[in-house]
This record gives sequence, structure tokens and C-alpha cells, in this order.
Amino acid sequence: MTNQSATTADHGQIRRWVEARDGTPAAVRATEAGDDPGILRIRFSDESADDLDAIEWSEFFDKFEEAGLAFLYQDQTAGGGRSRFHKFVKRG
Repeated sequence: MTNQSATTADHGQIRRWVEARDGTPAAVRATEAGDDPGILRIRFSDESADDLDAIEWSEFFDKFEEAGLAFLYQDQTAGGGRSRFHKFVKRG
């Protein structure tokens, strides 16, 4: 894939993309409520993430499905490097 973006809801594809970039599933700490992990994020190992809590993939994907999300992502930057661009969007 070039520097164009793609969207997926496939759990395996999302996990492979995240792990290939040394990322892990996380949630924003201040948005947690009981069993609900809150707002989902991807935490990359080289970034400061004081406001994020690591969560398990199963918990991440449970919330992902419950919220009806899709994963918008880019494989490569315009310069050909590995891109980390991503965001969560509502499924259309």
C-alpha cells in the first residue's frame, strides 16, 4: 500500500498493523468507568503515555465492536517510511 489510507474492522489486520509498529492497545485513563475501558488509543513504545492505561486485546476489541468503530490507517508515509497514522472512525 502506498501513502493512501485504508479502513478496516478486521481484528487480525488491526493487531498486525499495531504490533508491526511496536504498539499496544490502550485506553485513556480519565475516561474509564467500571468495566468500560473508555476511549480507545494505540500506545507506541517510544511515546510518553502518562494518560493511557494498557488493556488486553480482548478488552480493546470488545469496546471496538460495542462502539461500532472502524480503524482508519496508513501503511506508508509519502516518503516511503512506515506510517503510524491511524484513527478510530464510526463504521459507515
